[in-house]
Amino acid sequence: MTQDIDGAVHLHSGKVRDLYSWGDHLLMVASDRISAFDFILKPGIPDKGEILTRMSLWWFDQLGDLVPNHIVSTDVPAAVAGRAVVCERLAMFPVECVARGYLAGSGLVDYDATGAVCGIALPPGLVDGSRLPAPIFTPATKAELGEHDENVDFDHVVATVGAETAEALRDLTLAVYGRAEEIARERGIILADTKFEFGARASGEIVLADEVLTPDSSRFWPADQYEPGHAQPSFDKQFVRNWLMSPESGWDRTSDTPPPNLPPHIVEQTRARYIEAFELLTGQAF
Repeated sequence: MTQDIDGAVHLHSGKVRDLYSWGDHLLMVASDRISAFDFILKPGIPDKGEILTRMSLWWFDQLGDLVPNHIVSTDVPAAVAGRAVVCERLAMFPVECVARGYLAGSGLVDYDATGAVCGIALPPGLVDGSRLPAPIFTPATKAELGEHDENVDFDHVVATVGAETAEALRDLTLAVYGRAEEIARERGIILADTKFEFGARASGEIVLADEVLTPDSSRFWPADQYEPGHAQPSFDKQFVRNWLMSPESGWDRTSDTPPPNLPPHIVEQTRARYIEAFELLTGQAF
C-alpha cells in the first residue's frame, strides 16, 4: 500500500492518503486508491492522486483570505512528485466538518427518518437533491479505517472540543462552503456538500488541513442537469457507488463479502469524471 521514500518515515495510511514524517513537517501523499462503502476498491483510478493534489492546491489558493492552510511546500521527492505536499504538523480536531447546501446521501437518509439532519430541523416536503433554505453544518465523527463516519449533532462537537472551538469550526466550515459554492456555481458546478478537516497550530490558530473540495470529499453536480427528486448526475465517486449497487456488479452490500474489482470501463469513466471536474473548476488542462 505504501512506498519507501528516502528520508521519510511512514506514520499512517488512510483510505486514500499516506502520511510520512518529513523532518519538522509531514509529507502527505495522495494515492490512486478509491474507496466506497468503507472498502478500498481495486484497481485504483489512474492519475487520481495527482488530480486530487492539484485540485486541493488550487482551492487552498482561493480560500487563503478566509482561513490559513497547512501547505508548506510542493517541493517533494521525485517518487511522489505531483501527488504529494509538505505540510505542517497540527493538532487535528477529531471531527469531520461537513457543510450541506443540498439534501443527499446520509443527510437525505436522516431527513427521511426524522425530518432533521444532525439535529437541525428542516422544512417538510424536501426530496433527494432539494436545495436547503440555507447551508447547514452537519458534523460527523472521524472513523477508523474500515469503520463508518457517524453523523452527530452540534452538542456532540461542543462536548468533544469545547463550545468556543465548536463555534469556530462551524463558522469556518460554512464560510468556506459559501465561498466554494459560489466559485463552483460560476463554473457550472453545484457543490451539494463537502467535508473539511481542521487542526490547530501551537498558537491555537485553526488551520484548514488534509485535502479540500475534491471529488473524494465533495458532491459535485453538473448545474445544467440539476433536477431535484432523484439522484443527480455527478463528478464524484457517486458514479462508483452507483455501479457497486447495480445488478451489473452483482455485489450484495449487506453481505460480508468485499466488493468486486471495478471493470475497466468504470475505472476509465471515473478517471474522466475527476479530470472533467478538475478542468471545469480550475480552468486548467490536466
